Amino acid sequence: MVAPRGGAAHRNSPAPLRARFARNKLAVAGIVIVALFFAFCFLGPLLYSTDQTHTDLTQVNLSPSGSHWLGTDAVGHDELGRLMYGGKVSLLVGLAAGVLATVIGTLWGSIAGYAGGWVDAVMMRVVDAGIAIPALFILLVVSAITTPGVPGLIVILGLVSWLVPSRLVRAETLTLKRRDYVLTLRAIGGTHTRAIARHILPNSVSTIVVAATFQVADAILLVAYVSYLGLGVQPPATDWGGMLSAGLTAAYSGRWWLIVPPGLAIILVVCAFNAIGDGLRDAFDVKGRG
Repeated sequence: MVAPRGGAAHRNSPAPLRARFARNKLAVAGIVIVALFFAFCFLGPLLYSTDQTHTDLTQVNLSPSGSHWLGTDAVGHDELGRLMYGGKVSLLVGLAAGVLATVIGTLWGSIAGYAGGWVDAVMMRVVDAGIAIPALFILLVVSAITTPGVPGLIVILGLVSWLVPSRLVRAETLTLKRRDYVLTLRAIGGTHTRAIARHILPNSVSTIVVAATFQVADAILLVAYVSYLGLGVQPPATDWGGMLSAGLTAAYSGRWWLIVPPGLAIILVVCAFNAIGDGLRDAFDVKGRG
């Protein structure tokens, strides 16, 4: 027996979703900006090759020129190449950490909401306790204890960022588990796992996708915060936050090219992901459309 999935199926079919999303010009601009930055960071080095591992003390602090389009930093690294290299780390960590946080939060929230009772109470008290502790504080403590690489940073960010998605998915689950098709499945002997996998999660996809988009933006900001304080990925690796930290003192000497490009990159990418999240939220209409 195949149970219906409610009115969301027609509303969330691809064509109407694309049409509603396309009406949000900021969201479309966000897609374009994110795509351009991914191309810049991952395809750019193929066209503009630079050495971001070894230092060159004969080329330090050069201003922008035909040889170095965005100048060089204090150890001779080409700043445009470093912007691509650092952006690759920021985007990879942000995307992977956002997805990891959303996966953990989705599983936690769906189980808590579906189980209800004391299980829900205990699981959500854990979430409340975690939200009460600022994620940045946890990151600073962990980074002071250990020196995380890119994989470690992804795991740490994912483990401190899943709390908000879990609350969103739990709220959606509390509503969905009372729907007739879920009650029917349980009445004919369907398992709890099947109810969650077959009906709860598919009908929560709009909430999950929107939450994931905002989580990526938050993760990119958290990476920038930690790296700005010198506790992110370690040299010769870098990210946009690390570039900001390295270029801060140089900016006072007029070397704007060491701080303006990474700062603008962070602002543009985070705003773009937030705009995409807003557009997806409006397109899915997670609050319910007639």
